Amino acid sequence: MSGRLTFDLQATDGGARAGVVHTDHGDILTPIFMPVGTAGTVKAVHQHELRNDIGAQIILGNTYHLYLRPGCDLLRQAGGLHRFNGWERPLLTDSGGFQVFSLAENRKIKEEGCTFRSHIDGSRHLFTPEKVMDIERVIGADIMMAFDECCPGDADMRYAKQSMELTHRWLDRCLKRFAETEPLYGHHQALFPIVQGCQYEELRRISAEYIASKEPEGCAIGGLAVGEPTEVMYRMIEVVNAILPTDRPRYLMGVGTPQNILEAIDRGVDMFDCVMSTRNGRNGLLFTAEGTINIKNKKWESCFEPLSTFEQQSPSPLAASAPPQSTPYTLAYLHHLIRAEEILGLQICSIFNLKFYLWLVGAARTHILAGDYATWKSGLMEKLGRRL
Repeated sequence: MSGRLTFDLQATDGGARAGVVHTDHGDILTPIFMPVGTAGTVKAVHQHELRNDIGAQIILGNTYHLYLRPGCDLLRQAGGLHRFNGWERPLLTDSGGFQVFSLAENRKIKEEGCTFRSHIDGSRHLFTPEKVMDIERVIGADIMMAFDECCPGDADMRYAKQSMELTHRWLDRCLKRFAETEPLYGHHQALFPIVQGCQYEELRRISAEYIASKEPEGCAIGGLAVGEPTEVMYRMIEVVNAILPTDRPRYLMGVGTPQNILEAIDRGVDMFDCVMSTRNGRNGLLFTAEGTINIKNKKWESCFEPLSTFEQQSPSPLAASAPPQSTPYTLAYLHHLIRAEEILGLQICSIFNLKFYLWLVGAARTHILAGDYATWKSGLMEKLGRRL
């Protein structure tokens, strides 16, 4: 077991960065997109497809969902989530803070922690910073997130300040519990604090400075893409990344569209996750380098062009080591599957979108290393907003 997660910054191009995050389950080449495996699985996608076709280097699990089902006892018996779901590469766990926040009427936040009702059976539970650290130890992810409060994007200054200060107090308790406990399965776990502060520059600066003072192994930016204008989100990223340490990975939580990702990379973000790639895929929306395809539209009903026409090959170095896997289906067939609500359609669209997202960040990395990221991004951004 190594003693610490480390980050090597290999190149910069303007604000964009290319680097490597070193974990006990393998290296992560950045910028990176992390498929979301909320309940221990990336919906509709096999592990071998994540590894070989998509080239995922790291995936997520969610503390809230895994705590409720299958539960900590079973996960500990299994030897952690890596052994439970058969994923041998790095894992990250969200703390569940956003999920608890989204429960709205079914939760109550106080100094001790957050009381909430399960969305499954209505049972009552309490998440404290200490309990969340214990749960994340049991899950065994390489990267653990601190427990935070994610306040609404339109919160007023007073509420946003109180929420940020509560997040900081909870962080201190997370750090204390983290220091008091040890990993359970023989590999190192890192703890990433989360910068909050809503859409207020002053609060974001205060929070970033507080997080940086803790000298964490990595930093996360939370509470964005929750309703604020896109321009505000980009400004908050700039404010925060001007303060966070340059020798640690920076993770923008829950963001977002391909355009969001490219803009955030340009502002110094290294790691991303979002359910959009798979959720939109299951609803028939495909992301391509030429624009988006709504496969439900009648125009695709008799289009016998192969789906592989729009498919990007070698989305990541890990996928590039295997022979490229083109999708042997036509747009008309995929239209039929989605309209008929066949499970295969959900799987094809999910894999297609994840391959695109991994291609996107992999290509961004290539252009950062080459020193022409801004030019490449500018040309691609025009196309990404099209509807095909």
